[in-house]
Amino acid sequence: MSILVAAIDFHETRIWAIDADPKGRPERIVADDPQGYFRHLHAKAGNPDGTYRDDNDEYWKSLAEYLGKSEGFLLLGHGNGKANASHHFVAYAEKHFSDVVAKLVAEVRCDIDDLTDRQVLRLAQQYFGTEPDRDFGDSRRGE
Repeated sequence: MSILVAAIDFHETRIWAIDADPKGRPERIVADDPQGYFRHLHAKAGNPDGTYRDDNDEYWKSLAEYLGKSEGFLLLGHGNGKANASHHFVAYAEKHFSDVVAKLVAEVRCDIDDLTDRQVLRLAQQYFGTEPDRDFGDSRRGE
């Protein structure tokens, strides 16, 4: 499997290979939430320390297993500290999947909710220096 980019939050992770078709759909790994806890991540009565509820270990495990098949991966997350799902995933993977953490190229904070699928893929391509030549609309490419 090639180099991947994963945009991660507490509900789902969208994953692309950096050489994927920009018109294609990403792979999705969705957190199982039968109780509906993750619809509203904060609960004033249930967490006096103000942190997010405990994560679903199956979600992190399935994500680690998928990313572990890659040559390397770029992790995109948003938020700061306890609100950043990518930090939670990396902490989980360091404890349970050290081989997966070794393949982590970088963890980048960005506004993944406002980025389209194409923009996430292009961000990863720019990060790795593999973006396609620019089309200027007049038959000049890559100048």
